[in-house]
Amino acid sequence: MSLPLTRVRRHNTHRLIQSKYSPREDSVLALIANNGDHLAHIFDFDNATNDRLLAEHQLLPGISAQELVAEVPYASVVNAAYTHARPEGSRFNGPDRGAWYAAFDVRTSQAEVAFHKSVALAEISRFVDNVTYDDYLADFNSDFHDLRSASEKQDCLDPNSYVASQTLALELLESGSHGILYASVRRPKGICVCCFRPALITNVRKGPTYQFIWDGMPTPTITRL
Repeated sequence: MSLPLTRVRRHNTHRLIQSKYSPREDSVLALIANNGDHLAHIFDFDNATNDRLLAEHQLLPGISAQELVAEVPYASVVNAAYTHARPEGSRFNGPDRGAWYAAFDVRTSQAEVAFHKSVALAEISRFVDNVTYDDYLADFNSDFHDLRSASEKQDCLDPNSYVASQTLALELLESGSHGILYASVRRPKGICVCCFRPALITNVRKGPTYQFIWDGMPTPTITRL
């Protein structure tokens, strides 16, 4: 692969995840169960369709249980990034295996999240919503393929298509790549990282929570709570 490798030594990268997906000591499923027997059946049903748990039992094609992390803070959050891929995939991953996307600064993460949520709201022609996102901080110290100066690969940063970028990502993943360093498509001068390997995401911890409010316009108001 012709892309150069860059050593990424970076503390406090930012990944925003909707607060409703934050780990909790008690599952929300407990609220709809009347007794322990009902609760057990509900959890069995939920677990049967939970991609993260399926991967832990070697039942997903894109990632093995050996690659997932365990007994580290927010392991379930890290693993979920790889086991809950979007049906159409994302910029540097297909539908069978997700990836951990993060930005070097929180404003870039906010721009990325706001863009994708606004696209979803545009599909229903209604820019009205109120969503909170938790900022998950993580550190990296590893080599990543650097897309920023690769002029021949700039089609991988097409704002409207993931065809070229997913093709490149699959080639890199199969060659053993750790991930990709690239310029944000949604915020000028922003820098993002896509990490292919769960074990390389270190010191994960939860930072601030941000409220995104769409009040009739495609661009939300963002407030730190």
